[in-house]
Amino acid sequence: MNIAQNSTTIETKASNTAGIPMRLEVTTLPVADVDRAKAFYANLGWRLDIDFQPDANTRAVQFTPPGSPTSIQFGSGRTTTTPGSLDGLLLVVADIVAARDDLISRGVDVGEIWHLEPGTGQVPGLDPQRRSYLSRADFTDPDGNGWQLQEITQRLPGRVTSDVAGLAELLHETAEHHGAFEAVAPPHDWWDWYAAYLDARQTGATPDDASTAADRYMADIKHIMAPG
Repeated sequence: MNIAQNSTTIETKASNTAGIPMRLEVTTLPVADVDRAKAFYANLGWRLDIDFQPDANTRAVQFTPPGSPTSIQFGSGRTTTTPGSLDGLLLVVADIVAARDDLISRGVDVGEIWHLEPGTGQVPGLDPQRRSYLSRADFTDPDGNGWQLQEITQRLPGRVTSDVAGLAELLHETAEHHGAFEAVAPPHDWWDWYAAYLDARQTGATPDDASTAADRYMADIKHIMAPG
């Protein structure tokens, strides 16, 4: 993403060739006191996935924020990084005011909201137009690892969201593209085409490329071919 200094234009560039699908699953936080960190993230309302101690020197604790496909892990024997040295961890929210208020109600010391003004830099307060990606607020965990709330209400082209509104929009898009295939293809289970399309979109494909991938899946795997 590139936000031009003298405008609000956001540019995206796609790589020339698609790579093997890789999904960021977990990021490791360096902490000094595992139980203190566990209590802090549990208090945020995040889901505790594991607290696993395979031996006396190793312990892994994993939490997942509500609605997030990516989790955090911390523990003992996990990393040699200095506790509290991680910074710039982004938590994307649809309403930064509500998210900040919720954290404060849980006892978290959250800084005032600020926004990035293209051509100016950091400016106090919400972005006046509530433009996506620009409004932020900062807080840290007990070790000093830095988190930042970022308000995003409209994604960059090609990005797929996992919230209810984003999924509804994606399903509507999938139905529209499937309609072209369904109109000419032999009888088939619609969910097979949907699954292939959704998988392609979630790995970064454009709608047209996802349609091509879904058509190819139906032909190669399900042996359902639409007339060319």
